[in-house]
Amino acid sequence: MRLLAITPIVVDDAELARRQARYDALAPAGVTVVLEHLDPGSSGSSGGGPTGEPDARTPRLPRALDTADDVRASERALHARYAAVDPTGWDAYLPDCVLDPLADLAEADGEGAEGEGLAGLARPVLGLGRLTAAFVTGQGARLGAVARNAPIADELDRRLGQYAAATVAPTAVLDLSVDDIADDATWAAAVERTVEGLDCDFVLNACSAVDVAEQARAPYVLDPTATALALLGLRARVTGRLDDAAPATTAAPATTGATR
Repeated sequence: MRLLAITPIVVDDAELARRQARYDALAPAGVTVVLEHLDPGSSGSSGGGPTGEPDARTPRLPRALDTADDVRASERALHARYAAVDPTGWDAYLPDCVLDPLADLAEADGEGAEGEGLAGLARPVLGLGRLTAAFVTGQGARLGAVARNAPIADELDRRLGQYAAATVAPTAVLDLSVDDIADDATWAAAVERTVEGLDCDFVLNACSAVDVAEQARAPYVLDPTATALALLGLRARVTGRLDDAAPATTAAPATTGATR
């Protein structure tokens, strides 16, 4: 199963490479994830239009999800990027964001025509958030969540409500910056302080690009990327497609090997 992931914000090549390395490490047998820039003009992007200031045809490309407007801009930009991609060789699209930024467009679009994905795209759209929520709700377990700021927390609460996977309390805010995403120690310390007060079984860590350490007791913090890929690995086994995935380093030569 070959999945195309695209960052929800503009990142540099070093951050793209860090995120790609995470996907490479976490992807189970039968699953390959190739990560590309949101900016279609960046090296390693396989499609899209002109870059620069947005106009009526070019969505704004946010550099962080710090406001509700940033969240909506990211959603529009991701849809435009995926719509411009040549679908040949991809089994599905996997936005590199736990907020599942194409979910609203997918629901509005219905089931799509035969051979098409949701949201008017040429391939199915998978969601890190939805897959992770299903892992918890499928066990009848209690879910909590943490996010780096209030706009992300509000959007995650809205999204989980759509999935009938509401948290035991509103998503807790870590008060971290976008630069802290790549700082595992700072992020882990903020999460540890916050989850102590959550009465739940699992905590969704609302960032696709942060490593999560194993915990000895509940509440267990979930890495949404690791959880979603594990479930997709199960799908590959069930469907007998363990040999379908090629290494990311050879699957898309035009793509830089990087992480958000």
